[in-house]
Amino acid sequence: MDAETQQVLDSHSVPSHIADSLDAIRTVGNFAAHPIKSTSSGEVVDVEPGEAQWDLDTVEALLDFYFVQPAKTAARRAALNKKLADAKKPPLK
Repeated sequence: MDAETQQVLDSHSVPSHIADSLDAIRTVGNFAAHPIKSTSSGEVVDVEPGEAQWDLDTVEALLDFYFVQPAKTAARRAALNKKLADAKKPPLK
């Protein structure tokens, strides 16, 4: 997942707030996949519930960005193009 996440970050294809969250959840994922110990207590650093929720929120933001918003935009364009066609005007470019 690290390479895929880096590819998305390097592409600059998502808004910066989503990119920042992707980078953060990569760190949280590393806590879970490769346990690390606190230097002060020696205990394994656990993933906290809020961090897990951040992961889910980031996935939701990605789905919204890649699928929901484009579908909404396409529906709006189709509605406007229908209106333009009814007025015998050219469609949107």
